[in-house]
Amino acid sequence: MMVIPGNGIDLFGWALSKTRVATLRWTPRLSHRILPLHHHTSTAIGLQAIVMTQPTDSMIRFVDARQGGDEVLAQLREKLSPRGDLVSPRGRELTQAVFGKPLTPVEVVDTICRDVQAEGTTALLRYTSALDGADLSGETLRVPAADLAAAHAAADPDFLESVRRIRDNIIQFQTAIRHSDVSIEPRQGVRLTQRYVPLRRVGICVPGGAAAYPSTVLMTAVPAQVAGVDEIAVVAPPTPFGAYNNDMLATCHELGLREVYRCGGAQAVAAMAFGCDALPAVDKIVGPGNLFVALAKKQVFGTVDIDSFAGPSEVIVLADETANPAFVAADLLAQAEHSPGSAILITWHADLIEPVQTELRRQLADLQRSDLVRDALADFGALILVRDAEQACQLTDSFAPEHLHIETAAPDDLIAEIRNSGAAFLGHHTPVALGDYAAGPSHVLPTGGTCKWAEGLSVNSFLRSGSVTSFAPDATQAIAADVVRLAEKEGLTAHAKSVSVRGSVD
Repeated sequence: MMVIPGNGIDLFGWALSKTRVATLRWTPRLSHRILPLHHHTSTAIGLQAIVMTQPTDSMIRFVDARQGGDEVLAQLREKLSPRGDLVSPRGRELTQAVFGKPLTPVEVVDTICRDVQAEGTTALLRYTSALDGADLSGETLRVPAADLAAAHAAADPDFLESVRRIRDNIIQFQTAIRHSDVSIEPRQGVRLTQRYVPLRRVGICVPGGAAAYPSTVLMTAVPAQVAGVDEIAVVAPPTPFGAYNNDMLATCHELGLREVYRCGGAQAVAAMAFGCDALPAVDKIVGPGNLFVALAKKQVFGTVDIDSFAGPSEVIVLADETANPAFVAADLLAQAEHSPGSAILITWHADLIEPVQTELRRQLADLQRSDLVRDALADFGALILVRDAEQACQLTDSFAPEHLHIETAAPDDLIAEIRNSGAAFLGHHTPVALGDYAAGPSHVLPTGGTCKWAEGLSVNSFLRSGSVTSFAPDATQAIAADVVRLAEKEGLTAHAKSVSVRGSVD
C-alpha cells in the first residue's frame, strides 16, 4: 500500500488536526479507522493496493483504486460512521455547563433519558431551557392551534402549492406500496391471514438547528397518514429554524397536524418514549436529528420502535464518459451541503476527474453555505478512479450508500448489478434532490452501510403485521397428531393436551 497525502494529512486526508469543528471533531483513536458511509462496515472487496494523491490546494481527496486496496477501502467505509464519543467544541462546553463535568454524548443521553423518565415534564422543560435556551411551561410547550393557523395564513401561496403537489406525489407512491392483508385457505377448514394494522400514535423528530426542514414533515408524516396512524406528534427545537419557523408550522397545518411541540434533542425523544403530562407517549419515533437525537433513539428502542440509528447524509455517484462534470459536481455538493455529508464519485473514466474538480471549485463559490460545504468535501469527500464498471459496482456494494446516483449511458444495467443502496437515482436528469423533496419515496433512509439489512422509511414502517389463524373442528383433528407428537417430544404436555382434549387422537 502506498499513501501519498501530499501535505502530511492523516490516512485518506481526514486529519484530526485539521477537522473543521463546524461539523464534528474526530477523536485521535479514530484517526486510522476511516468510515463507511455512515455506520459500521464489514467486508472489503478483495483489492490489493491503493494510491492516494491530493495537491495541497485540492478541496477533495483523489483516490486511484485501479490497483486495489482492502485495508484503506475498509477504513474509508469506517470513516463516515457516527460514533458515541464524537462531539463539537460547543457541545463539550455546553455539557460542562449543564452537567458540571465532562461527559461523552452517550453519558449525556443516558442522563437525560433517565431524568425525563423519572421526572417527566419537569425534566423535559429543564433540559429544554438549559440546552436550547428556551424557558417554556407545560402550557407553552405545545404550539397553539392559532399559531399553526396564523403561520399557514401568512405562508407564501406558491410555497403551499408546492407542499400540496409534493404531498400528492408522496400519497400516490406510498398508497401503491402499502401492504394489504393476505388470506389463504390451504386446506379444507383452514384460513390463514397476515394482516397489517396501523400504529396508533407516532412521534416525528424535525431538525431545526442550522436550517428549517418542512420537507422532513412531508416525508415522515404523509407516509404515516397513508398508513392510517391515528395520532401524530411533531417535535422540533424551539429555534427560528424549528418550532418557530413559519414554513414548518404552515406545512404541519396544511397536512392537518395539530400536535406540534417546542422541544428537540434527547429530551424530546425521551419524552415521546416514556410519556409525560405535557407530551403523551408514542409507539414509534421517526425522523432525523443530530448525534444526541440518534443516540437517544437508540437508547429508547425497546420501549418504543424507531426508524433507524442514522449518521450523516451520504451519496455515491457512479459516472462514465457520458456524465456531465457540472451535473456530477452539483450532485456531490448537494450532499456535502448537509455538513457533515459524505460525497463520493466513483468513475472508470479518468478524464472525468479534473473537470469535476474544476466544477466543484466554480460552483462552490456561489453556494450560501460554501464554508461548510468546503469543509465537508475536505473531510468526507472523495473522487475514486477504478478499473471498470464491474469494480465500481463491487465497491459501491461494499459501501452500501444511503443515496446512489448512476450517471452513465446505461444506468439500468448497473443498478441490476448493485444490491445495496438506500435509494437509487438513475440517469443524468434524476438528481438525488428530487428524492429529497418531491418524487414520492421518503427521504428518511438508512446510512453508514446499514442498507445492507435496513430499509428506508415508508408507509409500511407505520404498520404492524400479525397473523390470524382459524381452524374448523375437522381441520384441527386432521393436524392434531402432528402437533401432539412434536409437543410431547419437547416435553410440553400441556400443549399436547390443549389439542387432544378437543377430540380423539391416536
